[in-house]
Amino acid sequence: MAYKAILVGIGSWGEWWCEHFLPPNIKDGTLEVVAAVDRNPQALECAKKYLNLSEKQCYTDAETAFRENKADFCINVVTPAHHEEIVDLAIKYNLHILSEKPIADTLEGAVRIAEKVKRAGLKMGVTMSHRFDQDKTSLRGQLRSGRWGTLDYLVTRFTCDCRKYGSWGEFRHEIAYPLMLEGAVHHLDILADLAGAKCETIYMQSWRPSWGEFKGDCNALITMTFENGVKAVYEGAKSNAVTLNWWSHEYFRAECENGTLLLNQRKLEVFPYNPETTIAKALEGEGVPIPLLQQKKWANTWLVEKFVRWLDGGERMETNVEDNLQSVAHIFAAIESARTDQVVRVQEFLEKTREKVLSEMK
Repeated sequence: MAYKAILVGIGSWGEWWCEHFLPPNIKDGTLEVVAAVDRNPQALECAKKYLNLSEKQCYTDAETAFRENKADFCINVVTPAHHEEIVDLAIKYNLHILSEKPIADTLEGAVRIAEKVKRAGLKMGVTMSHRFDQDKTSLRGQLRSGRWGTLDYLVTRFTCDCRKYGSWGEFRHEIAYPLMLEGAVHHLDILADLAGAKCETIYMQSWRPSWGEFKGDCNALITMTFENGVKAVYEGAKSNAVTLNWWSHEYFRAECENGTLLLNQRKLEVFPYNPETTIAKALEGEGVPIPLLQQKKWANTWLVEKFVRWLDGGERMETNVEDNLQSVAHIFAAIESARTDQVVRVQEFLEKTREKVLSEMK
């Protein structure tokens, strides 16, 4: 029997949930959407169109929807500042939670949510869609295969022309750290996953060029070290003259003992090390092409299935709320680094925040 879900938040990104992420899972019986919620009645038209919901199944108030519909979990797609509000309602009505990233708009809020869910005995997963996209999963598979030897360091680029107000969604031009909260939250998560270890230290320099129509820092350079010795460099910019690596078409390079793996514009290739040459040279596109992995579901569509299998007694999804605190810690440790111009030890930063929050929740 399909698990029953309530979708909360239909505007903007929620439309993608209605049109792209949920229909394949509805079609194969993974879940059934029994209700949809958005404060804007017009946004609910999307749920009617793509999810075939009736007028009675569409609500402008989340608590009314939770009270009037029997469900197993809710899908939380509201803006991060309101995530905790929906989590509290889900706990009140004993619903498991599948949430959009980040867990919350502060590390304190994220820790508090994770603790509330734990105390309630519920399950909560976070849709870190980028890590589970086809191209990044294919790169991870190559690194995990061991074929290319020890991983030394990683480089990632996400650079775009979104300098004009509203070109990246108006609210992103209004917040303090739009690149970190709305972009790098995925990319730093992927880097830690590819590295295969928790982030140990992070250092960030962030800024807003005078021509970028953002209120907050929209560009950043970040260096990371991981507990297994792997290192990473991240370049992120939203106000460049041209878009070189747009959303989902990022540049990743993994420098390994026996080869250089390059993922750019969703194309993966490898430049194997040849011990019989010296100062080997190559250009992008001259490597050995590696076909991307094939399966029916990717990104959020795949994560919905992973979450439901977890509810069904299967393996805990990788992006469960407790483990995903690492993703939020990356972001706010980086922001702390930019604020203080100091290297931040990420695990210590997270634990200090956890201790503070737990003491306040007693």
